[in-house]
Amino acid sequence: MRDLETVDVDLDDRVATVWLNRPHRLNAVTPQLVSDLLTALGRISADRGVGAVVLAGRGRAFCSGHDLKQPPPEQESRERLEQLQDVTRALRNLPQPVVGAVHGYAIGAGAEFALGCDLVLAADDAVFAFPEVGLGLSITNGASRLLPLLVGPMRAKEMIMLGERVDAASAHAMGLVNRVVAADELAPTAHTLARTLADKPASALALAKRAVDRGVDSTVETALELEVSHAMITEHTPEVAASKEEFGKR
Repeated sequence: MRDLETVDVDLDDRVATVWLNRPHRLNAVTPQLVSDLLTALGRISADRGVGAVVLAGRGRAFCSGHDLKQPPPEQESRERLEQLQDVTRALRNLPQPVVGAVHGYAIGAGAEFALGCDLVLAADDAVFAFPEVGLGLSITNGASRLLPLLVGPMRAKEMIMLGERVDAASAHAMGLVNRVVAADELAPTAHTLARTLADKPASALALAKRAVDRGVDSTVETALELEVSHAMITEHTPEVAASKEEFGKR
């Protein structure tokens, strides 16, 4: 899949590794990256030769959130927001299990991409955060439902309202990630885990994934719709432009 501009896909021994590939911007999210990621996941979904997927980022970070140096849209659109949320839908709807391999920053949309994975490995240098409220914005990608499921509602409110950064060890302790490994062991460990999953009967694995997700899906779609409504509202508040400008200087 070398025809994609911001996403690479490597296939090795029935494991597809999907690389976010904007390392010069710490894999910050742009409309092009979202489009490329959805294209890659769509192709993988239809590929019976893929038994498991690893989602990772090239360079120094997994994904640092939205690229605040990109020209902002003149007006927030429901279509753009829903396309971003389609990443969560695509990850969860893949028949293959997805292992998130997180190193460096997993901020905002990056942390939400990790929430969409079935299992998450974190390097010991990983940092998670949801800074949207501090920017006058709203969380998206199902975080309002998926994060409380993992860490509990009180901890989720703390992370979302305060926007404080959480290191890998703390993320593991609260149930946000499955395992923490040394940074130089992240890629091989993620591939080994994915390969173990790929060795299992594909139909049984897909059904197991679906069964667990269906236990929460009845409210995930409600959460996704509510988040779009909130994002459309917060985008037009006076605080947003100043907050984005200040955040971009950090």
